[in-house]
Amino acid sequence: MSNLQQKWDAIYRQRKKDTPSPALMLSAYAHLLPTKGSALDLACGLGGNSFFLAKKGLDVDAWDISAVAIEHINSTARLSHIKASVVDLSQATFPANKYDVIAVSRFLDRELIPQLLTALKPSGLLFYQTFTLEKTANEGPSNPNFLLKKTELLSLFSELSPIIYHEEACIGDIKQGIRNEAILIAQKSAN
Repeated sequence: MSNLQQKWDAIYRQRKKDTPSPALMLSAYAHLLPTKGSALDLACGLGGNSFFLAKKGLDVDAWDISAVAIEHINSTARLSHIKASVVDLSQATFPANKYDVIAVSRFLDRELIPQLLTALKPSGLLFYQTFTLEKTANEGPSNPNFLLKKTELLSLFSELSPIIYHEEACIGDIKQGIRNEAILIAQKSAN
């Protein structure tokens, strides 16, 4: 077992009593989701996004490095539409053109971007929400390798057509709005 897996197992052991909720990018823009098809919830944690996507009618692959998180999903999933698996993403092989939706929240590994693009079907949707370098509060990772620079999410997925992009940074009243994170919903071209 890797140190990374041990770290996340310990975190999810403490959080197992919490009811996971979907990321804002999914709940706020659920109307953009297809009503059937396949989805990947990458670095799924306790499955907030997975459960949400399955309730919307999608067959969901939920991947996370934490066996504790995956066991929690499998023990609480009453929907047969979720296939939760322990996956070390640094070793993962992504299937080509498999997913109608890929959801990633609060996780960033820039080296996986090409694989995510390959795994997304033509006309598929990417829902991505994660932490930014420019913060108004001390939340999320402190390591800059896991934080987005201003508008970086758009650059990382420049092959896709953006539908929604949201990054408020430190503009205006920083006590309101969505701060510390960027949101991108984008679509792969049809061909």
